[in-house]
Amino acid sequence: MMVASIADLIAKGGVYTDVLGSTAEEVYRTLSKTVPLPLGMTTEVFYNALCEREKILTTAVGNGIALPHAQTPVLKNVDDECIAICYLQTPFSMGAADGRAVYVMFVLMTSSPQTHLAIISQLARYLQKPELREALERHASGEELISLLRKL
Repeated sequence: MMVASIADLIAKGGVYTDVLGSTAEEVYRTLSKTVPLPLGMTTEVFYNALCEREKILTTAVGNGIALPHAQTPVLKNVDDECIAICYLQTPFSMGAADGRAVYVMFVLMTSSPQTHLAIISQLARYLQKPELREALERHASGEELISLLRKL
């Protein structure tokens, strides 16, 4: 199974700044209207999928980062897979183990559980890198993040 690079997935999904919301649900509502969704997916399906997953267990992973995603893949086509990076206008607590408020979300949209796990695994490795976390803290542009990820 060949998984697209994280950089390529972000290039497809985009980077969004000053995303509004003071709860996960509010942010997901904003994102469902902001992130380009594949043909056939409605804002409601996307919003509900993110909210349902968040009810099970927080997607906050620490260091101010969350990885929201649907519990089951919401995409039918592998070509639609992407990651949208969203810098929040106002960081808020999502119950991360380290207690830090979330300020950035990597919103994952995948087409299979295998791809989802492969992407999460790649992201976990990248998020260990201080240079990536520092770039995220600065709210680095999409161009800068993609360039950095291609070098890591």
